[in-house]
Amino acid sequence: MLKNACGEDHVRTSRIEIRGKDEFWSRAFHVEWGHQFPERTLKALHDETYIVDAEWMTDIERIASECFCRVMQAPDIPERRSWLRQFARPLRNK
Repeated sequence: MLKNACGEDHVRTSRIEIRGKDEFWSRAFHVEWGHQFPERTLKALHDETYIVDAEWMTDIERIASECFCRVMQAPDIPERRSWLRQFARPLRNK
């Protein structure tokens, strides 16, 4: 934990997306996370986007891999990713 200019504790956070292989595995991740770390709450922003304590990333990635999920750095502007995907989809099909 870091200290800010006033000497108060400052927690570094990360904006991430957790994507499961399917809906079952997405839910399995959250069940397993809640079971192993009941005191650590993932703050949901959108469907798959969360704000988390940066120090938890190793544990998040471990549980995600056990539950067939991927963890990705989420964009600061979610609309931008949606906009870019409209161009990426045609390239994947070729």
